[in-house]
Amino acid sequence: QVQLVESGGGLVQAGGSLRLSCAASGRTFSSYSMGWFRQAPGKEREFVCSIDRSGSNTYYADSMKGRFTISRDNAKNTVYLQMNSLKPEDTAVYYCAARSKMGIPSRWSYYDYWGQGTQVTVSS
Repeated sequence: QVQLVESGGGLVQAGGSLRLSCAASGRTFSSYSMGWFRQAPGKEREFVCSIDRSGSNTYYADSMKGRFTISRDNAKNTVYLQMNSLKPEDTAVYYCAARSKMGIPSRWSYYDYWGQGTQVTVSS
């Protein structure tokens, strides 16, 4: 089992940047694929990106390609989401998730553990 805690959210102007972190408890962080999702008010949870256990392979939603970067540091039990060129439509609660099986799917139901989320607000 793993516990996840996100941080780094906040208020930023359009065009700005934020870096989110997700710290995982436990000694087996490197055995989990990780994903970032987001949910805006009144909308369904949306896939942002994911990364495999080693960090060698990543997968992005089309609307995030070129603006967002996922990375991980297994020595620090942490996965990151660097967000650049933020837009007001990026406003949402951002969640990290861990998947115990192999693969880096985009469907949220394939992930086993979730953090509590961190709010990102982009002003125009």
